Amino acid sequence: MKHIVVLTGAGMSAESGIKTFRDANGLWEGHDVMEVATPEGFKANPELVLDFYNQRRRQLFEVKPNQAHLDLAELENNFKVTIVTQNVDDLHERAGSTNVIHLHGELLKVRSTKNENDIKTWKTDLVLGDTCSKGHQLRPHIVWFGEDVPMIEKAVKICETADVLVIIGTSMQVYPAAGLMHYVPQNTPTYFIDPKPSIASKENLTVIPETATIGMSKLMEVFNPS
Repeated sequence: MKHIVVLTGAGMSAESGIKTFRDANGLWEGHDVMEVATPEGFKANPELVLDFYNQRRRQLFEVKPNQAHLDLAELENNFKVTIVTQNVDDLHERAGSTNVIHLHGELLKVRSTKNENDIKTWKTDLVLGDTCSKGHQLRPHIVWFGEDVPMIEKAVKICETADVLVIIGTSMQVYPAAGLMHYVPQNTPTYFIDPKPSIASKENLTVIPETATIGMSKLMEVFNPS
């Protein structure tokens, strides 16, 4: 069974109503990312940061997977599929994908500020005073700018086993995630779906300059010809 490795970014969820950094000129829902997505921002104003993620978490319950998410899940009927996503939403899982790695963390999880491995599921608001079992403040389970990406090594090993690489809705300019495409075996068929594709040359590359839903509908015809 062929192994399809899929790298997804913000453009994957944009059609579900989740805004992207790129479309907001470096702002995330009106906030400077340095204020709400760095350890320094959290230290300077933890209430602002917690409230910001509370709003994002609430928003997540108001959106649903789009057709591109559903199409990726359907591919599991005929292929081994591993999704490596930069997104912190759970739309891949809600669409039915069973093998998803979140490089940048998950909105529906929190962790101890003193132990990054003390992680728990969290679906309500998180406020100052919410603590882990050892009494330390909890924080969003999000990889902020300047922090290590703990899942990157696992993602590299997965890319090394790819028979096909699909890239959807990411500029491929944010490292270390952007470097993952270089770990697939040489000459691996690669499909890049993005309305503003930033990759023009790569061996065995097919560029589909479309949104995620339209691009995936075209790719489904390639993978499941009638």
